[in-house]
Amino acid sequence: MGSYIYMSLLRNQDARHIDFEAFVGIIPDNPKLLPSDLDMVIERRGYFLCVEWKRPNEKFSVGQRLMLEALSRKPDWRVLIVHGDTDGGLNITGVWLLQGTETIHLGSTTEHLKETIRYWYSWVENNNALRQQEASV
Repeated sequence: MGSYIYMSLLRNQDARHIDFEAFVGIIPDNPKLLPSDLDMVIERRGYFLCVEWKRPNEKFSVGQRLMLEALSRKPDWRVLIVHGDTDGGLNITGVWLLQGTETIHLGSTTEHLKETIRYWYSWVENNNALRQQEASV
């Protein structure tokens, strides 16, 4: 897929969110159980970087918060929380790393998010090299 097509999909201001209302009560013993979505996921060599976007002052549902905390505890997953929007461009006001129930503030700009993604990619490549060395011993 060409980058022009890909970028035009990302900038779709009319994109709708999926309504999971039809799933309310699907599990009788746990009627509040609902699906959740992830805003951005990058996979590289079996490692995952998940980024959840929220507008400033937008809250997480309890279920989404629990899901992200659980993912952040997995050794091959990193979870970032980004405050911002894409209204008229990419506007970021905060980037945090989620580790269980704790957050670490990483910065407040688009460049901080890009630097974090590059750092994660380098970390994956280094871990993959170590895995290959251990496998050959």
